[in-house]
Amino acid sequence: MTGARTSVGVDGGQTTLRLAVAGTELRAERAGFSYRHSDPYGEQLAAIRECWAEVGRPGPVGRVTLGLTGAPSGSERRAEFAAAVGDLFDADEVWLSGDVVTSHCGALPDGQGVVLAAGTGTACLGVDAGTGALRTVDARGYLFGDDGSAFAVGRAGIAACLRALDGRGQATALADAATARYGPPARLTQRLYASPTVVADTAAFAVEVDTAAARGDQVATEIIAAAADDLHRTVVAAAAVVTGEPVPVAGTGRWFAAPTLHQLLHERLTAEPGLQLVPAAGDALDGACRLAVASAAGAYRPLFHVHERRCHC
Repeated sequence: MTGARTSVGVDGGQTTLRLAVAGTELRAERAGFSYRHSDPYGEQLAAIRECWAEVGRPGPVGRVTLGLTGAPSGSERRAEFAAAVGDLFDADEVWLSGDVVTSHCGALPDGQGVVLAAGTGTACLGVDAGTGALRTVDARGYLFGDDGSAFAVGRAGIAACLRALDGRGQATALADAATARYGPPARLTQRLYASPTVVADTAAFAVEVDTAAARGDQVATEIIAAAADDLHRTVVAAAAVVTGEPVPVAGTGRWFAAPTLHQLLHERLTAEPGLQLVPAAGDALDGACRLAVASAAGAYRPLFHVHERRCHC
């Protein structure tokens, strides 16, 4: 590759997919993917194609770096997806990973420490740049993981509302918030179950839970406190592979910034020996763009699938 070639970064989650041309102001955004889509990988590829068209397809493209929540897990499927991205961009290289990798690179440019990516889902990565040690924690999706995430909190809030309405749970101001957002309680679950974006729709309610907790609602307060505990444990687990103290810890994602959750999590992490909270230098899209122009992947290399064009014709 030469310096004249275009470098592209992509950050994709369940709520939003974003694309940027590194070193420029060219940006585009589309809705994120759904696990319930008949072809979630095709859905992401279509969103990437639309974003690329919107920014004008500047080329020739040297490298595309993608950090995707829904990156294929199997090696064969990853290879197919990366090759399809390579064809779409007519790119020399495609680097494909989960978004926790690009979040880490965006938040901690020197590659040392722990980054917690808390959005619709939860993923955390600890990296020791000196030893090359890596530990990914959670990132297991909404059915079996994503502890403390916006989805987990949104689901807990909705469930608490339904228990209260059934007369088997404590009354909560969240019931009014759920009705305002989703409609009459009698049809709430049916509406969500039928939604093709049920994960994102459920996660959206987390903001209401955080707000209600700030206003003193006991049910909401307990849910947010439990989420802060979950995220705290996730960070501590990831930090175990990082040598030296204090271990830098940064957070990214819209849910990480939710005021009540952020305050409680900040209290827990600052009280944890050996950890040091630091501001995130950037987000996952910044990390994707940084890696798109990097000379090497460094400690992140085991977490990437790299597709290289054999012949650029």
